[in-house]
Amino acid sequence: MAMQLAVDVFSLTENLPRKEDYGLTSQIRRSSLSISDNIAEGFGRQHNADKIKFYIYSRGSANETKSQLIFGNRVGYFKEDKVSDLTENINKVIESLNKIIKTLGKD
Repeated sequence: MAMQLAVDVFSLTENLPRKEDYGLTSQIRRSSLSISDNIAEGFGRQHNADKIKFYIYSRGSANETKSQLIFGNRVGYFKEDKVSDLTENINKVIESLNKIIKTLGKD
């Protein structure tokens, strides 16, 4: 689900103005990909404390991506319905991460 978010954000940003190449385009692509990257890194860690740390980083990247989507909508780059769909998917990822973090924290 997190990897699909990065794919969807990449597609969404394909037609952003060239002036955004080193601004919003780069930042939102990096933050959205960071969600799944940190999940993968956390999964590969041996100790729960390390896993939790990377899942928390992933959650932070998810919230960062949401903020950038909202900004993109407010400045007229992204349509409301697309932002709403992506935000809903991000919220599902965050909810899943919260469950994993809570479960791992019980040890």
